[in-house]
Parts: sequence; C-alpha cells; structure tokens
Amino acid sequence: MSDGYTESSIEVAGLPIQVRRGGEGPGVLVIHHETGNPGWLEFHNALSAQRDVILPTLPGWDGTERGDWMRSVRDIAAVCSLLLDELGVGEATVVGLGFGGYVAAEMATANQSRLSSLVLVNAMGLQPEEGEIRDQFLEAHADYVKSCFADPANFTDLYGEEVSTEQLVAWDANREMTARTAWKPFLYSQTLPHLLKNVSVKTKVIRGAQDTVVPAAVGEQYVELLGDAEMIEIPGGHNLESDAAEALAEAIVG
Repeated sequence: MSDGYTESSIEVAGLPIQVRRGGEGPGVLVIHHETGNPGWLEFHNALSAQRDVILPTLPGWDGTERGDWMRSVRDIAAVCSLLLDELGVGEATVVGLGFGGYVAAEMATANQSRLSSLVLVNAMGLQPEEGEIRDQFLEAHADYVKSCFADPANFTDLYGEEVSTEQLVAWDANREMTARTAWKPFLYSQTLPHLLKNVSVKTKVIRGAQDTVVPAAVGEQYVELLGDAEMIEIPGGHNLESDAAEALAEAIVG
C-alpha cells in the first residue's frame, strides 16, 4: 500500500497489466490518455474517497510489455474488459480520458451490460463534424503534452521544469502504441457512430472548456448518438484530471 492505493500486476491475454487500485465503494475503471499514465494523481485521490478506483497502465504504454498482436483500439478495450473479469469486478463505471474515452466507448459497444455508467472526458473516437483532432505527430513530445493543460503550472507539477530524458523516451514509446492502434483513421472509428446508437447505458460526456486537442463537436456527437447522455462542461484543458481534479471527480460521482 502506498499513498492510499495498492499496486499489482494482473495477467491478461498473456500480458502483465500494471494496476493501481485504491478506495472503497462501487468500482470505477479509469483509462488514461494516449500520452500515458502519469500515476496516481490528486484526481484519483478525490475519486477514491467515494469509489473503488482501478487505474491500469495500458499494455505497451510507459515501458510496459506490449502484445505484438494488438493492432486496434478495440483490442485494448477487450483487454480492459478482461482485466475487470480477472479482478472479479462486475458492473463498473468506466471513465475514459481523451484516448481512454475512445477505449471506453469501444467497451460500451462490446458489452454495455457490464457498465453501470460511462464517463467520456474529452473523448476521442469519433470523426469531428467540425474541426479535427490535433495531430500530435506534428509536434515535439513536450510541446504537445504541455498544450493539454490549460494551466502550465499543472504540467510543471507533473513533469518538472526540465522534462527528463526517461519521460521523453516513454512519450516516444506511447506515440508508437498510439500509431499501432489508432493511426488510420487517426484517433477515430468509422464504425463507432453506428454501434453507439444501441448503447443505452447512462453516460456523462465531459468537456474541458479550454480543450485544444478534441473539437467540441466530438462531445456533441457522442451526446447525440448515445441513448442516455448528458453534456457537462468544466473549466480546464484536455487533461481535466490535472486542471480540475476536484471538479472532475465531483462530476463523475454526482
């Protein structure tokens, strides 16, 4: 046990999945951004005050073992569902952050009965009807990640004034996994719009008012496609879990 959470390794599909877990109450699976898992944040602390928070590192991200067979976001979603099985978690709220929202949406289309609710935070996964999802491959690693925070101080708190070489290497590997699983089409699915129409699980679509990565249109499209969805806007950027930790946690459990 460390800082209110435990760490373990759970084998899924032959891969060791690193899992942080803390808190008590109904289960909440939190799926991180394509830029990686920065660890247990104040957001997870706030959420774990009322929920059993499960935070895996997706296989292949942040130096973890990847499956060479893993080639799609749907593959990642299957691993996340199987992880819940291995942990003995039945129904759970699934919270997806950015790219993690794309994964969460795929989980809902595959087996919505295991989701007690769905929370999509600045979620990718749909082709924007207006604008486009920012192409991180046109930017330096640190510049892209820094732009995900509305408050630069939140970036500095996580990564320091000088980003370490180790972190830059990790971001590079994370980009490789993003390319392997979501390159064409780039960070959206051509099938999700059709499949989401039958998803009736209660959903909160949460948007950071200053998000410069995912256009507002994507959130609006999710609300329109899903059967029981509401839009919530919170001041902050793409990484709302850092820009508005308490507000985001409150929106999820409220």
